[in-house]
This record gives sequence, structure tokens and C-alpha cells, in this order.
Amino acid sequence: MPPEQGDDRFRRFKAVCVPILGSSKLTPSTIPVVSSHLSQLIQLLRELDPVASNPAFMSYVFFPLSSILQRNLSSEIPDQILEKLLISLGILCENWWWSCEPKIWEQIFMLCGAVVGGLETKGKGRARDEETKEAAIRCMLALLHERSPEDAVARSLPAEEAHSRSLVLQGLTRSDRFVPIIGQTIDSLLTAATSSRLSLQQASLEALASILDIHAPEDLVPTVLPGVASGVTKVCLGLGTTKGWTNGEAVAAALKVLRIAIIKAISDEICMKEGALPRFENLEDLASFGQAETTESKPQLPSYATARTPSWLRGTTTQLHIAINSLNPLVKHPTPSALHALVTFSSEVIATTSLTLPQTQPFLLSFLLSLSNSEYPRVGEAALNSLRQLLSASTRRSDLLQMLMQMTAQNLSSLPRFLSSQSDSKIQHVAEMVTAVCKIALSPSPTEERALTSISKAIGKLLGPGGGIEKWGWSLLSVLEFIEPTVTITHTSSEQLMLENNQEISWVPFPELSLKTVSSRDARCALEDMFRTLGQAGGDSSLFSVEWFTDVGRSGTRSRNVAAMWCACRLLEGVGQVTLSSESGLGSVILRRSKRAEKQSRALARIIAELWDKSEFDEVVSEGSSQPQGGENLEFDDIQHRKGLVPLHETLKITQAQPIQEQRIKDQPVLHRGLCLQLIAISAGILQSRFNSLFIFALYPILHSIVSTAPFLSSSGLAALNYVTIATSYASPANLLLSNFDYALDSVSRRLTRRWLDIDATKVLVILIRLVGPEVVDKAGDVVEECFDRLDTFHGYGIIVHGLIEVLTEVLNVIEMDVKANPESAPTREEEPARGPPPTLTTLDSLLQWLPNRKIITNGDEEQTDFGPAPHKAWGPEKEPESDAGGSSNEKQPEPEEVPASPSQALTKQIIARSIYFLTHESPVIRARILVLLSLAVPVLSDSSLLPSIHNAWPFILNRLGDQETFVVGAAAGLVEALVTHVGSFMYRRVWDDVWPRFQTILKQLEVGDSASALARRGYSGVGTESAYTHSHRLYRSVIRTMTGVMEGVQPYEPSFWDSLILFRRFLGQHVHEELQACARQLYIAAGKRNADSVWLALQGTVEDVGPQMKFMYDDRWKIEHNVRYVLSVLDV
Repeated sequence: MPPEQGDDRFRRFKAVCVPILGSSKLTPSTIPVVSSHLSQLIQLLRELDPVASNPAFMSYVFFPLSSILQRNLSSEIPDQILEKLLISLGILCENWWWSCEPKIWEQIFMLCGAVVGGLETKGKGRARDEETKEAAIRCMLALLHERSPEDAVARSLPAEEAHSRSLVLQGLTRSDRFVPIIGQTIDSLLTAATSSRLSLQQASLEALASILDIHAPEDLVPTVLPGVASGVTKVCLGLGTTKGWTNGEAVAAALKVLRIAIIKAISDEICMKEGALPRFENLEDLASFGQAETTESKPQLPSYATARTPSWLRGTTTQLHIAINSLNPLVKHPTPSALHALVTFSSEVIATTSLTLPQTQPFLLSFLLSLSNSEYPRVGEAALNSLRQLLSASTRRSDLLQMLMQMTAQNLSSLPRFLSSQSDSKIQHVAEMVTAVCKIALSPSPTEERALTSISKAIGKLLGPGGGIEKWGWSLLSVLEFIEPTVTITHTSSEQLMLENNQEISWVPFPELSLKTVSSRDARCALEDMFRTLGQAGGDSSLFSVEWFTDVGRSGTRSRNVAAMWCACRLLEGVGQVTLSSESGLGSVILRRSKRAEKQSRALARIIAELWDKSEFDEVVSEGSSQPQGGENLEFDDIQHRKGLVPLHETLKITQAQPIQEQRIKDQPVLHRGLCLQLIAISAGILQSRFNSLFIFALYPILHSIVSTAPFLSSSGLAALNYVTIATSYASPANLLLSNFDYALDSVSRRLTRRWLDIDATKVLVILIRLVGPEVVDKAGDVVEECFDRLDTFHGYGIIVHGLIEVLTEVLNVIEMDVKANPESAPTREEEPARGPPPTLTTLDSLLQWLPNRKIITNGDEEQTDFGPAPHKAWGPEKEPESDAGGSSNEKQPEPEEVPASPSQALTKQIIARSIYFLTHESPVIRARILVLLSLAVPVLSDSSLLPSIHNAWPFILNRLGDQETFVVGAAAGLVEALVTHVGSFMYRRVWDDVWPRFQTILKQLEVGDSASALARRGYSGVGTESAYTHSHRLYRSVIRTMTGVMEGVQPYEPSFWDSLILFRRFLGQHVHEELQACARQLYIAAGKRNADSVWLALQGTVEDVGPQMKFMYDDRWKIEHNVRYVLSVLDV
């Protein structure tokens, strides 16, 4: 330091130290002055460069501080002055530690210990406040903590000076004279550590750790170990405080103190050195065990020391066992610092006390296993790394491995008991412990491979043929009972079936299952993770357990069969390293499964798919009534969990005997099939692209489940289809089904035979067509042929016919969607001649002139008339062509060629031609389906393909307008609407001569029926019913919509046209249902575009008097004024 800087520093400190020295004798008048100067001194010391301080300068600063202590009694020094004095000493000792005289170091340490313990007042005053005690402990820490060689080099000292200085001070603290002071200080610090002041608590624990680790004699630590363990345990658990959890930093500091004390007192090395444990290094040591102890002379121990003897070790380890066991709640501590400290404590104590604390090792291992599942990633990783290091580097790794396997076996054996007692916390704890053991064996490093492979082998042995699964498996299945969820929540339901419209695959989760004896979701997830990690750690050896659970599961549909299937699914997930809850593992190229796992997965998928070959599992249930397990009668169905009072045995004659009610065996086919789908999906995840060969077996179960009426099974089928699509690398479910359409169609065909008939097979075909979408047109020919073959075979079975007609309807739906999406593929219609508006007659003379000539057709119109299929040339031999009347060309005009039908049109024509015969089927549902089928075919087919079939079927269509079932009449009206919309000229005479009279009859019948209906609207102007879901309302709607189509697509026949305008006025009334009002408005708007004057006359004459000739039209009971104004405003009349 330059001289001028040193002089400046000296002047600044002199300005503070001299007044302190002058006022060192404390009086009421000098106390404020000394306090102010001490505050200035603290500020100067904090700003001081520690490297530039020399011993002389620090002695100069220490002198006025020591004067205050020497010239005043301890009781005369206020807490505030003593606190500031100790803070100054603490800052000063940080630098003075290197050169301070041992005597001064000792006096300062004793002063700090006395202040913390309350000994400097000698019972004449009150105890010092916590701030003063904290300042004393901070000063003590400045004296105790070790300095590094880097600190020595920074002060221009040799690097070994730090160690040399530390040895000097250790010699002082370990002397017989100073040991009582150390002991008293330890006791005072333990008392201060229970303070509610966090900073004081942490400082006390830090000072304790420094004393026990560096300065306390080795023979003293066994003496203070019980007290330290007791005090530190109270600090960790927060005993005596009102708050919940102790601060995480305080817990970490307390566990550090306990760890140092245990290792210093009863580590294997020190106990073998002192003779508390026998040392066996060779066979001679083992042969001479128990003989040489009496002849050896042991050195004389100091009075404060405790001899490490076998009896002392037994007593101490018992107390420590109790203390460490009491730390179990810390596993759930909310702060990561406390959890990380518990990891360090457990791993180091296990490594150093494997012989002295053998009974405590399971507790410490359980701490590490529990912490490996911590929600904090760093804590879990640290715990796993500690376990792997212990199992790979520890000298007693074989004992630890055996201990882990014993714990795993005990946990698995206790799991059924906890499940039956419905203890969620214990179930979750046991499952997490087993999961943690399995995690140790996963992803080992090369140095840990040997030890961790041993864990995998041990778990594989447990799950393999020699693991006794026949014993623990049945006990587990007897208490695992699943319940079907009352509500299945899915983002994409099977009813929506949006997959064909969305090419991007969004994740569809499998619906969750609930356990009857587990209410917590965390406990259920812990169970699932336990089985997955068991399968992953056991590897191929776990396939034996998977096969065993699968055999039990497919033998019936009872609750234990469902549980067995669930266990098989979770184990197989672990073996294949896939999970149904996410897409992880599906796209991994690095991950390779063994051939055995792939072979077993392929066999399981095929075996499970065959369960759908049995009709509603009747055969499965019959097989499940017998036990296949080698004649053992293992019935666990009578095991039940009962709540309330347990009645005494009837032999005591205290209570009246009651007959035992037999527990009903629960049959759960829905859950069983849902889990079978999960097993198929897992097999697809394992096999991935190699699963394609199994589509011939697996597609039908998946599609059959989608059409199920049970929400759980339907959602499971949709999730399985999505999962298999992703696993087999298809772009979408539609692409998967299209690529394997022949497989799916073959599976449906095989289930529509007399030998093997599945009623739901037609629904599967419907969902198949719906999922594939427009691309199915190229494949639909086979579907149609298959349907008509089955219609010929089962035409007498209404339910099958209905299903097959529904398939044909779905095919036409897809074709119609394709036509709407591609308008260029729609059939071309012959353009009808434009119909101009009716002539405007302004005078009576023009009317009289128009009336005689209204039916005369001009030559131009005659030439444009299309006579249909009539011959266009004379009979006989062909003559030279003559020039056309309107042209002078001599060239032969080619006849217009008919455009060949597209595949979809040819398919539609085939469907229509073979479906018309079912218009007279005895089932009204089938008759309605056929009418809908014809309606869908109208926009698709050309006139030449459509009209002959409609012409042939027209009598049957008219008969359906008089059907007894209203929905059949509505379907017939819908067909007429489609016909008049697309082929209006063909329907001209048929509508006005055939359909309209029947509509009039229907409307009269409905009016009569509504008069006797309780749902009809009452009142003078009531029309229709209150509800929109009655048959009459739907029929009204169908008739009005059909007539709207007639007005738009068919040339009006004026008498019937006027009758319709008069008849439908009442539906414009304000008391009519809003839907019917809207349909009626559209009807009159369409009619107005044909003849606006007639519409104006009919409507205006109804609401007001337009003249004496039309007075008969006036009718105000319907209140149609509002709708009339709207219609006329749209027509602009």
C-alpha cells in the first residue's frame, strides 16, 4: 500500500478509535457517543481492503474494543453496545485470523461462547437478546471457519499457511483445558438453534458444523452425539414451534450437523479402529476373533471422552435409529434445499456406516428411493445418482442390492393389503418405492452397468417363471377392482368423427379407468408407473408375467380378468418402452426392441383380436366359470371391504345369526374390451411398421368398438385407431383404412354369413366408409356387391336389411359430398327454356285478346320442343342427308354422344336399380331409408340414368305418401323435393296431378289430428303444435319445403298453383311455430318469383279488403300481417 493511502486510512480510523478509547468507561452520558462511534467503526471495517491490512493496524483497532470489555463489567455493557462491539470483532477477525495470537483468539472465542450461553452475566442480569447472540455467533464463525490456500495466496502468504494456521488453532481447541469450553459452546449453540429467529438458527447450526468437523476432539464427538442428534432432530421437525414446516435452509444446516456428528462418532472406520467393530482383513483375523481383545492394552482416555465399545455402539445405534426414523416426514418437505440435504445426508451415512448402522440402512435407502420420485428434477436426479454410486462404488454393494430387492418384494407383498384397506397414501408410497428401485436400473452409465444389470436381473427373476407370480399375482388381482367411469370426457368423440375432414392427427387420449379402492389420481398414476417401470427394468423376462396376466385376462370378463388385462397392458408398455398417454417412443429410430418382445407382441395382438370372434363374450364367460390353474380352487370373489361394526361370531350366542349374502360377481365386458384395445394399441407401438400384417385381425375390433353404444368403449376404439395410425406412420386414419380397405371389408364379410353373423358388422362398414371419406368411391363397388349379396341372403331379417341399407346410404352420402366438393363431376342437365313472367294485362281489351290465344304454341316453340326418344329420321334405307330447314350446310351432322357415366354415377345407378324393390318392405324404417337413398341419388345421376328408375318406382313412391308412419311420408316428400329441384320438367304432371292432391289430403288429416292432440296449439288461430319434435310438425315442414321446391323447379299449373297459395296462408300466422313461419315465407317468395300478382292478391286479400269481388278472401284470425309485409317487400310488389 502506498504510504499516503496508509496515512489516510490511519487518520480515518484514528478519528473513531480515539473517541472510543476515551469513552471506554461506559456511563449514561458516554453510551450514546460510544454507540455512534462503533457504528462508524463497523462501516469503516466493511470498507477496508482485507488484503492490505497488517497485524499492527488490526491490533490498533482491537485495543479500544478490548478497553471497553476490560473497564466495564459485563452487566454494565448494554446489549446494543455489545452487539456492535461483537460485529466489529467479527469483521476484524476475518483478517486477523492469520496473525492473531492464540491467547487473544481464545479470549474472543470464550467471550462469544459466554454471550451465546448467557454465562458472562453470571446470573446477575437478564439474558442477552437474540441480536447480540447472533453477533457473537457470527464473530465465532469468523474464528472457526477454515481458510483455503487461495486465501493465503491472496494475502501474499504461502499456500500451506492456511493449513498450518488451522493446525495451530486445532491444537488449542483440542487441548484438555479447552475441551470443556468446546462442550459448553456446543450446548449453547444447540439451545440457540431452537430459536424462532431464522438468521440466529442458521448461524448456530453453521457454527456447530464447524466445531464438530474441525475443532472438536474425536473422543468428544461420541459424548455429545446423543444431545446433538436430539437437538438437531427437533430443529429439522420444527418441534416446539407454531408454524408448519421448518425453513429449508435451516433443515439443510441441521442435517449437515447430524451427518458430521454421526460420521465422526460411529463411522465404520473409526469404530473398527477403536475396537467397537471387529476388523477382518484375512482368515487369521477371523480365526482369532474373540481371543485377542482381552490381552490388548488400550490407551487411557481423557475424562471427557467416551470409549467406543461394542455395548456402547449397540446403545448408540439404537438411539440413532429412532432419531433417523423420526426424520421420515422430511421426505415431503416443500423446499428443494431440504430435500437435497436429505439426499446428501442419507447417501453419506449409508456409505460410511454400513456396518455400524445395519438396521438403519433400509430407512436411509427408503429416503433416497422416495426422493428419487421428487417433483423437483434436481432432487430426483441427485437421489438416483447417489443410489447408483452406492451400488457401483460401495464396498458393500452386494448387501445394498440384496436389501433393495428385499424391500421391493416386501412392498409388492404389502400392496394388496394397502389396496384392500383403501389407504391411498400408503399405496402411493409403496408404488413410488418400487418405481424408484426400477429407475436405478434404467439408462446406466458404463461404470455402473455391472451393478445396475444385477438389479434388472433381480427384477426379471421376480417377474419371470421362477418369481412366483402364481402366488402374488392372484393376491394382487383379488383386490384390484376397476369401475366403469360414469362420464367419459374426450376432446374428439366418435359421434363427431372429424377425422376424415382433418388430415392433421391430433392426440386422442384413452379414457381413464378408476379403481374402486383408490380414490386419489396420484395414487392411481403411481400404480401405473410402477408396473411400467417393472416391465422396463425386467426387460424380456417380464414377458412371462405379461403372458400370465393376459391368459388370466382373456379367460373371462369378471373384475379380476379386467384387472389382469390392465396389469398386462402396463407391463407390456414398460417392456416396449411405449406409453398410451403420449406419443413418446413411437417415432424413436434409436430404440430397438428385442425379437422376443416383438414376437410376443404379435402373438398377443392376434390372440386378443380373436376375442371379438365370440358373440358378446358368451363363450368367454362360460370358460371363466372354471379355473384353469392346475386344479387350484382360488376363489377371491368373497373378499370384501366392510365398514362399521364387525358382528361377533354366532357361536357366542350374543347376536342373532344372519345368513351370509353371496356377493354378486361383477361382469365388466365393456372395461374388458377397452383394455383389450389398449393391448392391441401397445402391440402396434412396439411393432410399428411391422404391425401392418396384423391389420387383417386388428382392424375389425377397433372399428367395432368405435360404433359401440358404450361411451368408454367407443372412445377407446377411437383412441386406439389414432394410436395405431401414428405408430404405423400413416398420415391419417383415413389413409390407414384406405390402404387396408380389403382387410376391413373381408373381416366384415366373414361376420355376415349364416355360420357367423354379427349384427354390428353393418355398423362397422358404415363407420369404415365414413372414416375413409370420398376416397372410398374407388373401393365402394365391392361394398355394394357385398351388401346386395347379403340382402339376397338375409332379406327376411329386418335389422340386417336396415343395417345394409344404412351402408348403401352412407356410400351415397360420400358420393354426394364428393359431387359437392367437385362441381365439375356433377351430371349435366338439359336446360329448360326460360320461362318469362306472365303477360302484363293493363286493360280489359288486352285480356280479351290474350284469353283465346293463351294455349296456341308458336312455330319457334314447336321447333324447340324435345320429343324425347322418338326417331329423328325416316324408316327404311338411309338416304342422302338433306339440308336442315334453318341452314344450308350439306355436311352430315353428328348425333350428340352421351357422356359416359363416371364410376360414382355407375355405382349410384346400380344401388338405385337394386334398392327400389325395398320400397314395399314390411319395415317402415327400411321404406324410409330407401326413400332417403333415392333422394341422395338424384343430384348424382344424369337424367338418362335416373328418370327410368323413378318412372318405374313412381307408383310405389306415391303409395309412400299415404303411408301410416309420418316419417315415411316425410321421407317421400323429401324425395319429391329433390326431384322437383333437379328434374322439374319431368315432375310437372306428376306433381300437380299426383302429388298435390295427396298433399291436400295429408294437410286435412293433420288438421283433424291436431284438433284432438294434447300438444296442439289451442285458440282460434292455432295451427300445428307447440313442439318442433312432434310428427305433425315434421310432416308440415316436409310438405311446405316440398312445395317450395315445386314453386322453384316446376312450371306452375294455375288452378293448383292458386289452391296452394290459398291453402298455406295459415302458416304465416304469428301464433304458428317460428320454423313453420320461415318455411312458409320461403314458399311464398318462391311462388312470387313465378307469379307475383297472384301472391299479392292471395296475401293482400287475406289481410285487407281489396274489393268486393275478393271479399271472400279476407280472414283476420291468423294474424299474418307481419309476414305478408315481409314477403311483399322481398318481392317488391
